[in-house]
Amino acid sequence: MRYNLTAIVLIFVALATNLHAQPSQPTPVRVEGGLVQGTNEDGLAVYRGIPFAAPPVGELRWRAPRLVASWEGVRETIRFAHAPMQGGTPPAGVSEDCLYLNVWTPAKSPTDRLPVMVWIYGGGFSSGDTEWYTGEHLAKQGVVYVSIAYRVGPLGFLAHPQLSAETAKHVSGNYGLLDQIAGLQWVKRNIAAFGGDPKRVTIFGESAGGISVSMLCASPLAAGLFEGAISESGGSFGPAGKSGAPGENMKRLSMAERAGEIYLEAAHASSIADLRKIPADKLPGGSGMNSSWPIVDGWVIPDDQYKRYEAGKYNDVPVLIGYNSDEGASFSPPKSPEDYIANVHKRYDKFADRLLNAYPVGINSVPKTARDLMRDSAFGWHTWSWARLQASTGKSKVFYYYFDQPQRNSDGSLKTGYGSSHGMEVSYVLQHLDPASPQVAKDDLAISDAMARYWVNFARQGDPNGNGLPKWPAFRNRKSQVMYFQRGPHAGPVPDETSLKVLDEYFAWRRNSDEQADNK
Repeated sequence: MRYNLTAIVLIFVALATNLHAQPSQPTPVRVEGGLVQGTNEDGLAVYRGIPFAAPPVGELRWRAPRLVASWEGVRETIRFAHAPMQGGTPPAGVSEDCLYLNVWTPAKSPTDRLPVMVWIYGGGFSSGDTEWYTGEHLAKQGVVYVSIAYRVGPLGFLAHPQLSAETAKHVSGNYGLLDQIAGLQWVKRNIAAFGGDPKRVTIFGESAGGISVSMLCASPLAAGLFEGAISESGGSFGPAGKSGAPGENMKRLSMAERAGEIYLEAAHASSIADLRKIPADKLPGGSGMNSSWPIVDGWVIPDDQYKRYEAGKYNDVPVLIGYNSDEGASFSPPKSPEDYIANVHKRYDKFADRLLNAYPVGINSVPKTARDLMRDSAFGWHTWSWARLQASTGKSKVFYYYFDQPQRNSDGSLKTGYGSSHGMEVSYVLQHLDPASPQVAKDDLAISDAMARYWVNFARQGDPNGNGLPKWPAFRNRKSQVMYFQRGPHAGPVPDETSLKVLDEYFAWRRNSDEQADNK
């Protein structure tokens, strides 16, 4: 038989190429429950869909998460698990069985002891999933990246007197936060097997994830579970009362339990036992039922967070916190000046005229100056208050930022009159920008590189500063400095501080008014 040398070479090349294209598998890792098998991807070991708690189904619905059951053999963890039940349709689908996490690690050995970054997704506590927030780029900079799932909507936050009666603490709700705490406890106990350092864990998240970070910083149940915290467009320093408006949407247990009774009626159920029998996809939905947000329950969230920080009762760790310049553009801004003025009077009562002066509207339009009232009431004031309170009562450093990269149209032209919208910074931090997109300019890529380096530095040492980066000063209550991500990183004053001071007076008045009403 004669052999064609060229054909033989081509066959070997094809075989080598095919072998190279198939991701190899790292050595299985032992975690609580058993062995897990991930994949090797571009220098990282990646594990998708590791269970960190028992499925919260059946009798475990509306209960604190339980330890995961053991399994036999090696569990394949190469695909994202289902997202929690919600109104939308995430890529991996939804399921009540949703308590899973994902790990990206560059470690070559369990003894590497790399810093750990744990991502908590946003979504208004009514939606969200881990699949959009992959961590390969941050992990390549020398951290172990983890993303954890948690229950959202009524399945994550329903309170009810019958549910409260089931627990030793006589509280209910906040199951989603308890999921986050269970995920962090799992990380502390298991992350060393992936080359992570359980003594260098930084939590970070955006929107509801950033708010969660804020709540975890204030919760005694999360004490010792992390050594640093990053909140992007988060914070929860508004008063707990009846308003329900953005920035002051926290409710106390008794009010949440009343909302839970209404929810039970809407489900046509006579008891929680009956409610647990209803398939998850047949339960009444979402945020309109007032059962899709954390509450001041006296246990997970002991009290008004502002007051706890005033008293120094929080987990005192270094924090990196900030928000975007045009958050208000993302939350149904008023269509006309008349709508804006009417809404301000409806919400802000006797402070309306002062706030209209601080956040002025146009004659024929609702410009960014007016949209900034929504930005600051929901995010800016909370970040500013967090920074001031921790700088006054804590020992750990505060690093404050303001993200103000311009938005671009599909053809690459600047979107005139707009700043950075809600959530825009996430792609910069995770380095998910597409360099080939006309909407991505060179300064976007430079800002993304700087933010990722600052975030990773912070995870390593509790301070974002490092070689080759502009100096990021720690926040002080006098002569405060904020890091602007605006074309290039540079320090500057607190944005719109004069307007924030008026809003601060409003929140103080609202807090006192709500407390007086509660005491009657």
